[in-house]
Amino acid sequence: MKQNPSAIRSAILASVFGLACGAPAVFAQTPCAPRSPCTARKKNPCAAKNPCAAKNPCAAKNPCAASDKVNPKLVTRPAGTKLAQGNSVELIAQGKKLFSDPKLSSNGLSCNTCHTGGASFAQTFAQPYPHFVQMADDKGGLKKIALDEMVQFCIVAPMAAKPLAWDSRELAALTAYTAEIQKTFKYKSGAAANNPCAAKNPCAAKNPCAAKNPCAAKKNPCTAKM
Repeated sequence: MKQNPSAIRSAILASVFGLACGAPAVFAQTPCAPRSPCTARKKNPCAAKNPCAAKNPCAAKNPCAASDKVNPKLVTRPAGTKLAQGNSVELIAQGKKLFSDPKLSSNGLSCNTCHTGGASFAQTFAQPYPHFVQMADDKGGLKKIALDEMVQFCIVAPMAAKPLAWDSRELAALTAYTAEIQKTFKYKSGAAANNPCAAKNPCAAKNPCAAKNPCAAKKNPCTAKM
């Protein structure tokens, strides 16, 4: 039986048209089509404007980050250097004020931020200096440290500032006041829990750029499950 060519062409066009309209997963409605929200267009929700990218408040400037290493040379008193001299009562009074002064840091912290009410001092704090301090070992590799050097260590980390001049009155005052605290210090088990740079680090579990990140692996609209 002879088939009509025009009828055959019409049937083919109808089949193609039907396939295009009846298979949205393959054509217009496929998430990989030109209009896919996951293409390289500006509306891509996982592009450079990701709110959890470079402006992450818990990034490198985190004062409580465990990776912050301290150059031991910055906190080791140079040979022959002596602390500034002065009236002990006046030095202690000045040191008490400086202990709560955030201007000594570059991140808004003060000595008192971590040591309010004697908190965060290890049990070894009651021992005569120089002695072993865990933080000095962890971040600077120092097995023993003097009190003025420990003050400098805290200035550098976690207060993220440059060390004070070794012959400055400020360093002498802070050292004198810390020595005064040491005289009446009594270790309390669990006191370290109040340390804002410990487990309750505001840049830890509650990181605003963690699980709720709209571009995170699970809910990322641009992952392999598109």
